[in-house]
Amino acid sequence: MPAPSRTATLAVLTLRVAYGAALIAAPGRLTRRWLGPAVAQPATQVALRGLGAREVALHGLAIAAALRGAPVRPYLAASIAGDLADIGATLAGRGLPEGSAPATVVVAGGSALISAVVGRAAEH
Repeated sequence: MPAPSRTATLAVLTLRVAYGAALIAAPGRLTRRWLGPAVAQPATQVALRGLGAREVALHGLAIAAALRGAPVRPYLAASIAGDLADIGATLAGRGLPEGSAPATVVVAGGSALISAVVGRAAEH
């Protein structure tokens, strides 16, 4: 992978790990706009911490792959699938705050798009 692509890939992956760690540490703080008052519920926080763990594990493994020169595209594909699942779950949800669904489409869709661009650059 060329140096600029590797740098961009590692930057994106590192940001995703940081986001996951923040979800684990403070799930309510990061997701109140997305989920509203439900973030105060312990069961909701369990699910959000699980989402954070997914981010840390998946993108941490991708960082390890990138650093050893192994393919990262499978990890990025899984990341995109996760982002799209988040969008689908939000669009299917009821009782979410006003504006939650469009914001999720923008944020998770943007994340998926960035992962796709990085994945494409990583193959060249």
